[in-house]
Amino acid sequence: MISTKNNAFPHESNISFLPLLSNSRSRYINPFLIFSLKKIIQKKGLTHLIIEHPYYGWLGILLKWSCNIKLVLRSHNIESLRFKSTGKWWWRILFQYEKRTHRKADINFFITDEDRNFAINKFKLDPSKCHMITYGFELNKIPSPDERDAAKKTLQRIHKIDPSEKIFFFNGTLDYKPNLDAVNIILNELNPRLQQNTSFKYKIIICGKNLPESYDELKAFQSNHIIYAGFVDDISPYFKGADGFLNPMTDGGGIKTKLVEALGYNLSCISTTNGAIGVSESITGNKLKILPNNDWENFTNAIFEADTSENIPALFFNHFYWGNITEKAAGILDP
Repeated sequence: MISTKNNAFPHESNISFLPLLSNSRSRYINPFLIFSLKKIIQKKGLTHLIIEHPYYGWLGILLKWSCNIKLVLRSHNIESLRFKSTGKWWWRILFQYEKRTHRKADINFFITDEDRNFAINKFKLDPSKCHMITYGFELNKIPSPDERDAAKKTLQRIHKIDPSEKIFFFNGTLDYKPNLDAVNIILNELNPRLQQNTSFKYKIIICGKNLPESYDELKAFQSNHIIYAGFVDDISPYFKGADGFLNPMTDGGGIKTKLVEALGYNLSCISTTNGAIGVSESITGNKLKILPNNDWENFTNAIFEADTSENIPALFFNHFYWGNITEKAAGILDP
C-alpha cells in the first residue's frame, strides 16, 4: 500500500505500507513517481495496481503499459459530478479526465449501482468490466445492549445530557461544503421545528473537525439542544450511544459512509434521498427512513417517530460487512 507521508497505518497489519507520496497536492503531478513505483512492481512481481479515485489515472495508465499489469480503478463516487454539485467551474475538465481513466482501466469498481450505471452510460464503458463493490462496515453484528448502554451513559456524563433526553447525532469533516450545509439545515430547519414540540426531550450532538471560524456561535447552541463536540479521538461511543442519526445531506455524490456506519451500529437513521444513495430500505428494515430532499417538515416528523426498539436486519451485514465485500472483490481480481 502506497500513500502519503502523514498517513497512519496499523503496525499489526501484514500489509507492506510505503509512505512514498508527499503531503502536498503537487504529488498528483509528480512525474518521478513512475520510476520508484515501476521498480517496486517489478521487484515484487505485482500483477494488479488499484488506484483510489481517478486522480492518479495518468500514472496508472503509464504503469499498466510499461509493467504489463492490470489497472483497477476504485471509484468512491463520480468525482466530476461531486465537484459540479459544489459549484466548481472546472468539473467538465475533470469529467473528461475521469472518463478517460475509467476507459483505460481493466477493471472498474464502483461503490453504488447508481454510479456504475452512470459510468457505463456516460463514459461508454464495457459493463463486464464494471462491478459494484460497496463501502463496508467493520463489524458483522450489532453491538450488544450492554455496550450500547455503557456508551450512552458515557455520552450523558461527558455532555451533561439528562437520561430522559433522546440523543441524535451527526458527524463529518466540517470544511467540506455538503457536510457544513447539513449542519446549517440541522440548526436552521430541523432544530426550530423540533423545539416547537415542548414535550419532546432531545439533544443533537455534532462531531467533526475543521469547523470554519465563522461558526464559533455553534458552541453557544447548547441551551437550544445542540452540542458541538468537535473532533473526537474515538467516534464509536457516539455511534453506540446515540438513539438516532440525522443525515440531511442535499448535495455531494456517492454513498455517505457515515450512514452505513450508523446503521451498522444499529442506530435509527433519518436521511434525505441524496444522503441515502447506495443504501436500500429493503435491507435496513425500519432502521432507515428516507425523505425527499428539502422536505424538512416530514424529516422532523420522522425524528419524532423514530423507533429505536427494532434491530437492523441481518441482510444489512450480508451486503455491507467488509469480509463479504472483499471476498467478492478478490474473486473479480483473481477469477
